[in-house]
Amino acid sequence: MESVGPPQMVIVGRQNVGKSTLFNRITASRRAIVGNLPGMTRDRIRMPVRWDGKPFELTDTGGIVFRSKSQIPALVSDQVVQAVESADHIIFVVDGRTDPTPTDLELAGLLHRSGKPVSIAVNKCDTPALRSLAEPFFELGFEEMFPVSAEHGLGIGELMAAVTRDFPAQSDEEATDSDQGISIAILGRPNVGKSTLLNRLIGSEAAIVSPTPGTTRDAVDAEVRHRGQRFVFVDTAGIRRKGKTRAMAEKLSVVMARRHLRMAGVALLLVDPIEGVTAQDAHIAGYIHEVGRAAVIVVNKWDLAQGSQGSFRRHVRGKLKMLRYARVSFVSALTGLRVPSLFPLAKAAYSAAGRRIGTGELNRFLRELDMERVTVPGRKPKFSYVTQAAVRPPTFVFFGSRVGPFHFGLERYLVNQIRARFGFEGTPIVVLPRRRRG
Repeated sequence: MESVGPPQMVIVGRQNVGKSTLFNRITASRRAIVGNLPGMTRDRIRMPVRWDGKPFELTDTGGIVFRSKSQIPALVSDQVVQAVESADHIIFVVDGRTDPTPTDLELAGLLHRSGKPVSIAVNKCDTPALRSLAEPFFELGFEEMFPVSAEHGLGIGELMAAVTRDFPAQSDEEATDSDQGISIAILGRPNVGKSTLLNRLIGSEAAIVSPTPGTTRDAVDAEVRHRGQRFVFVDTAGIRRKGKTRAMAEKLSVVMARRHLRMAGVALLLVDPIEGVTAQDAHIAGYIHEVGRAAVIVVNKWDLAQGSQGSFRRHVRGKLKMLRYARVSFVSALTGLRVPSLFPLAKAAYSAAGRRIGTGELNRFLRELDMERVTVPGRKPKFSYVTQAAVRPPTFVFFGSRVGPFHFGLERYLVNQIRARFGFEGTPIVVLPRRRRG
């Protein structure tokens, strides 16, 4: 695996100065979780950005806390240090409504020692009259300082023009031809090893890993190239049932995890062989199927499991019937056991979800269907032709007379016959009825 990517821009700062709001403003997204509670962002979040024809990747980091005795703040600070080391340019965000704090001064020292280019964004200057709020921050020792309001968009153009001036431009043709990669969402209950798997897949500590359930709040992007194919992994917060998510940050994490699943091309669903497949695993699997995502079921921590793969595979199939099309892989994120096999499995599922079958070939398939094998209430439909209407998921429309909503037995028969003829392993298939006019 080789590192890839355009210039790296990193946002740093202490807690609750508006880093995630600035990240969302620059990326024109709601990618990072924003709230009034300090410490909402824990992991690094990364997104590709194209500003004035210049592509780069922007990383949002958690609020840094120096010399904390608590485990999570210490891990967040380690993440910030790693992000700084990989940065080509750093945006140091401070709160214009306060004077520089000891944490600001200590972080400034860390950035000076890094030797990286740094621009200070003095945030919360919500009107032009408040631009004077930036003056006290000259004592931090950086030449480039920009009063901005991340919430209202003031001063963002001037900031971005400065921080991207040394980044190479890219033509529209080059941007169109660039490799978009395969986006993969890593999903599962809290503490099944999602962050450990992400770190193993990309070969670095991109996500915070601790034994505390629910450590990951944001979704963390990381990309690698494996055998010539670019993969973008998203490590999402552990999904719980809505009734179990009382804290605001946790509820927002569930919403964002579901959103990133909808944007992904493939879902990796992690299950724990020690606890077995739970009702919550089935709940997540149902959501994957509902949004029509290609999937791979990943049995993590297999190095700790007892019993055979065959028996546990049957257990998985019995509990996750809605994902019967997904391959099952037995890995250990901690030791690396069979983790590289997930790359070709994810690629195969993604390719299957995007496959198209020609109408001629589909109608030859239709003529060979044995409708006598199907038992449905009332009169059986008579199909005249079939066509593929969409991909991701592959969607087939059956036209004919006496065609109404498909009985579940007929729907299952058609899906099974399509799979037997054309494959599509790893992806759901949708079949739709359409009455032929005339």
